[in-house]
Amino acid sequence: MAVKLVLFGRQGAGKGTQSVLLSKHYGAPHISTGDMLREAMAEGTDFGRQAQQYVDSGALLPDEIMLGLITERVTHDDVVANGFLLDGFPRTIGQARGLLDITPIDLAVNLEVPRETVLERLSSRRVCQDCGAIYSTALPPASPWTCDNCGGEVVQRADDTPEAINKRLEAYERDTLPAIALFAERGLLVEVDGLGQPDEVLGRLIDAVDARATV
Repeated sequence: MAVKLVLFGRQGAGKGTQSVLLSKHYGAPHISTGDMLREAMAEGTDFGRQAQQYVDSGALLPDEIMLGLITERVTHDDVVANGFLLDGFPRTIGQARGLLDITPIDLAVNLEVPRETVLERLSSRRVCQDCGAIYSTALPPASPWTCDNCGGEVVQRADDTPEAINKRLEAYERDTLPAIALFAERGLLVEVDGLGQPDEVLGRLIDAVDARATV
């Protein structure tokens, strides 16, 4: 079943994990804005070259660049054949409106995890500096803060302090909640409980998507 999905959720809600699992289940390419940006710049597409200029200068990419990258990506053969699962976009109501102008969306899912829970998760998160493997203070690597995968040093990210996390959550509530509301107004949004083990959450997500597909 080819599906076109958008996955919303606060930072630390588990979007990355669930996006990978949903992508495997439905065979739809997992499109993360970071990966898409790196791919476009590596390929040297028109929007990739424009994006490179902003990245090199340290400036935020404007909506028109991000929407241009999305427009390029959804024309690729894997997306045309299998749909997509979009993770990390749209972040603003302007981006949401632009996305809906570019391509139809079957469903937007808001993975709901309380703010206090994601704050606790992110504050305890630890990441390998070399390969990006994720651990936590509750589930550390086997050797003290040495990555099980590559032997790299496992550290707390600079933006995983409570102060930095709260700023990101405030930005999400200010900028992204209006985008979520737009999908709700269009009848395209479902809320899914993001608490529990990954396989439990995945089951809820699949039920939500499949229920929409049978309507």
